[in-house]
Order: sequence, then structure tokens, then C-alpha cells
Amino acid sequence: MKRILYLFYYLKNTDFKKLRKFNRFAAKETGKSSLQLHWDSLLSVFKYNTGLLDYYQFGFHKMGSEERRAWAGTGFMYEYQLKANPTEKRDLLENKIKFLQHFKRFNKRRFLTIEELTQNPDAFTWFINQASGKAVLKASKGQVGAEVEVIDTNKYTADALIKYMNARHYDLLEEYVVQHPALMQMSPSGLNTVRVFAELKGDEVVFLGARLRITINSAVDNMAAGNPAAPVDVETGRVIGPAVFSDITREDISLHPVSQTPIVGFVVPFWDEIRNMIIQATKDCGGNSSIGWDVAITESGPELIEGNHNWCKLLWQLPVKKGLKHLLTFETHE
Repeated sequence: MKRILYLFYYLKNTDFKKLRKFNRFAAKETGKSSLQLHWDSLLSVFKYNTGLLDYYQFGFHKMGSEERRAWAGTGFMYEYQLKANPTEKRDLLENKIKFLQHFKRFNKRRFLTIEELTQNPDAFTWFINQASGKAVLKASKGQVGAEVEVIDTNKYTADALIKYMNARHYDLLEEYVVQHPALMQMSPSGLNTVRVFAELKGDEVVFLGARLRITINSAVDNMAAGNPAAPVDVETGRVIGPAVFSDITREDISLHPVSQTPIVGFVVPFWDEIRNMIIQATKDCGGNSSIGWDVAITESGPELIEGNHNWCKLLWQLPVKKGLKHLLTFETHE
């Protein structure tokens, strides 16, 4: 019964333009009919607890049943994350203002709420005087990179910025993070972050994986925005495979297409510091036990950007090209 409800949810929320695109590509790739693939994707909702797009993005159209069972799909992840991160505990991660206040020891960037800026407009002067010439506007409860905008500070007075933020429903002003020169060389168009997946098991923090998210002519590095991600070895911080896209029609890349910087073999700076920070943050996450942490790296060290209770199954599994469901310990319906 639950998976019937999930199917209705998928039918309501799926991007059908993307679904048709993937279906045509998979039909050409496998020689199967479009109808056959659609039917198989519907059956997979019930057999493997996956979404309609999962079927193509995981590559189920090329897999047998045993290999399919290894993948953590949309339904499975919803149930797992609900158990690992109870709804009543999630506000610490969902509210960016509370997050910055709680984890202030792990972030050095300055920030102001819309209320603080309204009460003290002169505080904007500090942001104007920063060498980057930029600042970041956010909606404190925005998700997956939505409701985030990078602005040029010299284009605004404090009063004009306040009006702009209110009109766009932004309630948080953050200092722009200037990334490490090695990442800037790879892609200066946006902030390239590392997503580190961690699960708290008793008193032990277990690393479920790490991925380097790479911008391509984009201010944000999300896969959902069309950017690729590459697998990172959790012990060494070295990128151990090409960057992949969630769009199955695009090929993996080993070089950044703009800068031509090698992706495979790239070593994330300050990796030991990142690991230590993630261990401490995961142990102090207000009752949430499985978090996808976003980390920026500056010239002086790592900066904790945010934590995600509903972290992405695609970003976790696609770069390593295999299902990782066996790594998750909280019980779910199979």
C-alpha cells in the first residue's frame, strides 16, 4: 500500500520531460521499446522502492534483479532518513541561521539576518569592503541550492539591499567564501564543495563516502543544476574516478571542460582537518544521525557550509557507479 502512495507521489512530482528524454536514450542504448522500459520502471517502484527517474539514472535498464537490489532508491531513502533524522530534530539542519549559530566554531564567514541588517544598516559596510566584492543572499530554509544568489556588493546600498532581500524573500546575508587556489584553478565560476556523508552509530562516526562537486560555468555546484561530481577516497582525500552527471545522456569527464584541469587524482586540501571537523559536527547534530555535510575549502582551511538530513542518493551512488544500500544501518521496509 505504501508503495502505491509513493507511485502517486512520483507521478505528481516527476519531471516528465526529463523522463521522456531518458526513456528515449535508454531505448536506443538497449534496443528495448519505450513501452517496455516504462513498464519495467513502474514495476521497479514496487520491487526495489525506487522512483521513476531512479530507474534510468541508476542504469536499471541495463541491470539484472540482483544488481538492482543493491541501490538505495527514493522510497528507501525517504524511509531511512526519516528514521535516522526524525522530523522533530531536523530544524537545526533545515534552518541555515540556526545552523550557522550552532556550528559557528566550524565556520569563519560573517553573516547577518535580515532583522540584524535592518536594525543596523551600517553593518553592510563591512561586506562592501571585502576584497571579493561579493556576498551571498539566502533564504534560510531554501533547499538543494535553490534560493541562493551571489551579488556584487558595489551595486547596492544597505537600504537598497534590504528592499531587494525582502522582495526576493531572502533573510540571510553571508560573506562570500573565497575558495582554495587549487579549486579556483579547477573552476572559478562558482564555489566547488565537498559533500561528506557520515552516519553516527552509537558513539562512532562512520564515513559513508565523499564526493567533490564541480561547477561548470555555474555559481552553484549541485548535480540538480547540471553539474558533475567525482568520488573522493575518504582516507586520503584523493579523487579516485571521473566526474559524472545525473543526466544519463552526458559522458563522464576526467578533465574540467573549461579549465582542462585534471579531475582524477586531484587531492582535496586540508583533508585531515575536514575529517576531524565532520566527526565533531556529526556527534553534535541535535539528534540527527545521518548527514550529508557540505564543506568549502579556503586557503586557511575548511569551512562548514551546511548539513543535509535528506542528502542526495544520486550524488552518493552515481560517482562510484554502484548501489550502496548495504552501508545504511537503520531499518527500512524492504
